[in-house]
Amino acid sequence: MTTGETAIFKSQGFGQTMGIGEAPALVVVDFVVAFDDPKVFGGGNIHPAVEQTVALLAFFRERRLPIAFTRYVFAEDGSDGNLLTAKVPNLKILTEGNPLGHVVPELTPRAGELIVRKRNASAFFQTDFSSWLARHRVDTLVVTGAVTSGCVRATVVDALGYGYRPIVVTDCVGDRAIAPHDASLFDMGQKYADLYTRDQLIDALRTRQARAAE
Repeated sequence: MTTGETAIFKSQGFGQTMGIGEAPALVVVDFVVAFDDPKVFGGGNIHPAVEQTVALLAFFRERRLPIAFTRYVFAEDGSDGNLLTAKVPNLKILTEGNPLGHVVPELTPRAGELIVRKRNASAFFQTDFSSWLARHRVDTLVVTGAVTSGCVRATVVDALGYGYRPIVVTDCVGDRAIAPHDASLFDMGQKYADLYTRDQLIDALRTRQARAAE
């Protein structure tokens, strides 16, 4: 993205900030074994993003904030294949029983944390994720995971449409190729989400919590 191109967005009023609401939740999108393995669906900067997410997950757990994970889960017999699996047939290996489809060990879900089983890119599409967020009175969705240009972006766009403030944690999302990662972060920051690094977000949430306790 050149300076001139960036200036076009600025001149047209893109890139405003929505801010952090009163009730954040964390979603860890598709950080599963297959997406962490360059021999399956991984590569690029996905594994460093997994490592960065460990401390953010711990922060949300310490404060007992809502946490959700997403996984692709297809039927063992392939009966629920769709146009996505027509486009990417290897996704059909991500069944309930295949360890490749499970959340990476560094981020293993705990009791009380939601696992969203999905068959399309967005965490919201044909799942009960939005109703779960509503039950927890969430107004801000902190998004981490893989891949930035795919399921992360789809989840962010839908989150905005459903009325949640999306925050993308830039060093806690990853893609198998850096160019689409960078382009997607720029695009989301201009149109759909606020962008924070992990440490920036943790500092911002700590500050809000301290002010609320005064």
